[in-house]
Amino acid sequence: MKQWSLFSILCFVLISFGIASVSAQTCMDNDGHFRPNGTYDTNRRLILSSLPSNVTTQEGLFFNGSIGQEPNRVYAIGMCIPGSTPQDCSDCIKSASDGLIQSCPNQTNAFTWPGDPTLCYVRYSNTSFLGSSDLDPRPLFFNTGDITSNLTEFTTIWEGLVVRMIDAASTAKSTPSSSNNHYKADMALLTALENIYALMQCTPDLSSGDCDNCLRQSARDYQSCCGQKQGGVVMRPSCFFRWDLYKYSKAFDNITVASSPPPLPPMASPSPGDDQARRTNNDSKGISPGVVAAITVPTVIILLVLGVVLCRRRMSMQRTDVESDSDISTAQSSQYDLKTIEAATNKFLMSNKLGEGGFGEVYKGTLSNGTEVAVKRLSKKSGQGIREFKNEAVLVSKLQHRNLVRLLGFCLEGDEKILIYEFVPNKSLNHFLFDPKKQSQLNWTKRYKIIGGIARGILYLHQDSQLTIIHRDLKASNILLDANMNPKISDFGLSTIFGMEQTRGNTSRIAGTYGYMSPEYAMHGQYSMKSDIYSFGVLVLEIISGKKNSRAYQMDETSTPGNLVTYAWRLWRNGSPLELVDPAIGRNYQSNEVTRCIHIALLCVQENPEDRPMLSTIILMLTSNTITLPVPRLPSFIPRSRDELDQISEGLESSQSTGRSVGHSVNDVSITDLDPR
Repeated sequence: MKQWSLFSILCFVLISFGIASVSAQTCMDNDGHFRPNGTYDTNRRLILSSLPSNVTTQEGLFFNGSIGQEPNRVYAIGMCIPGSTPQDCSDCIKSASDGLIQSCPNQTNAFTWPGDPTLCYVRYSNTSFLGSSDLDPRPLFFNTGDITSNLTEFTTIWEGLVVRMIDAASTAKSTPSSSNNHYKADMALLTALENIYALMQCTPDLSSGDCDNCLRQSARDYQSCCGQKQGGVVMRPSCFFRWDLYKYSKAFDNITVASSPPPLPPMASPSPGDDQARRTNNDSKGISPGVVAAITVPTVIILLVLGVVLCRRRMSMQRTDVESDSDISTAQSSQYDLKTIEAATNKFLMSNKLGEGGFGEVYKGTLSNGTEVAVKRLSKKSGQGIREFKNEAVLVSKLQHRNLVRLLGFCLEGDEKILIYEFVPNKSLNHFLFDPKKQSQLNWTKRYKIIGGIARGILYLHQDSQLTIIHRDLKASNILLDANMNPKISDFGLSTIFGMEQTRGNTSRIAGTYGYMSPEYAMHGQYSMKSDIYSFGVLVLEIISGKKNSRAYQMDETSTPGNLVTYAWRLWRNGSPLELVDPAIGRNYQSNEVTRCIHIALLCVQENPEDRPMLSTIILMLTSNTITLPVPRLPSFIPRSRDELDQISEGLESSQSTGRSVGHSVNDVSITDLDPR
């Protein structure tokens, strides 16, 4: 018996070792590359080589810094868990830094969380990430062994431990150098012979809310993937979570399982003389089981009904608060004073102006620490501005993805309402796409990369973020391009948050940009994820063709003019889809790849929203050549202008149009006023 027991233990240790030795270097390929042995590479090696000593000399074992000048400036962070000895911490940081240099030879952004014998963290990037909550990418590892005890009981204990730890880790916040910042190691009794050991940590620069969100998302990801396994690790750029059934780290050496409550005292056997006294006592003070049931059952039912009502009301409030009177103070971003913004933009100097959108002007600025920012100043003449400002500030602060523009802060002072974003140097997609002099800078490889990046950004909004977001104004001018021509979706002023069970909505306030609106939204006020997918389809056609959907296109002298969508459909139907390709691309493209993108775009602009694919399916279509795509049908007609929409709207019943207001666009600029009908 002892031999079998020892064998089981050895097997468990061997199986668990796969997780114990995990030390994944995550090289973020989509965030750009540098030339090996160049200036950036030299700066990277210098700052990483100094991290072991810099981290161990800090009281909280946390260090952040940068080296070099733009565009070869390297930002880096290093830290160890509280309680690490200087030698263990130094060894871990050195091993992590060396691993990143070897595993990521030319990536400008990478991170790692080595976990044995101590936990440490190293990250570097070509942009400042301090204070940002980055949830992607997220490597996930799990033990191949399954839980052998009662799974329901295990899940209850596991969830209780994880929730308790997340609450402790996210609220452990005092100062940036505090040794207990956003860290927790704990254990729970599973059986008489087994414990659950868990450790989690966020980078101490995160807010408590961001830390809580990062850890909860990691726990959900693990549970939905591998909830029956005997251990797992989820690593994100901003947080780390690991649990197992054995003590895998020195962090648990001084932790003991909380003692169980003492057992109830045994009931003494009643003596015959006690029976009459007990009956007398029950008659005078007790309540019969029937009465107890009569009181308890209705009470439980009432409480359940109230719980359901309150949950639904709370979901409704979460769905609508951003579009009503969202409290700007809840935004998890920094608040700047007006003097700081004026200094950064040289008092909104005209030469710093980057452009002008539907809700105001955008300026380039430089903060006192050297960070370049884009400052969006709300127009004082905009009647809708306050609503969109609050919506965007609260919403964007909760979204973190490499294909979404990052909100750094806001300013709300007097009449000024200002949003501060990360600076994206290449402006927007339309500056390249529709400019004959710049179109050639977008070869097919870059355009294909932009299509994929936009798709991943929308997928995050629709499915992967903690909120379900419908953008409602996807267009070329709202797709910004960073230094490496990676797309970043911007301008969330019109976005809508959906509740957990909500899939579509209706509005009497049509807002957006003609040419990108889905027909059901433009003419009936009905919007859903499929509305954004329609806009994405239009965007793909514009990226391929270098032409705007809002213009009129004609196949020949006998055909009626149509927009880009109908023009692409006619080419597809005639068997010549490649005639759509922008001449600026030349012939440097794979015809099957371009044809597949046109095919996907036509599926996205189908008249019936149910016929349009979901974003997860679209990404699969873009990345796999083995999937058979459905045959597209005739796309719906979508008006190119306000006049065309008015002509169509004349045929609608008055019940559909009475009280409806339509926000209109001119030259692809988002709505700036309402026009009651």
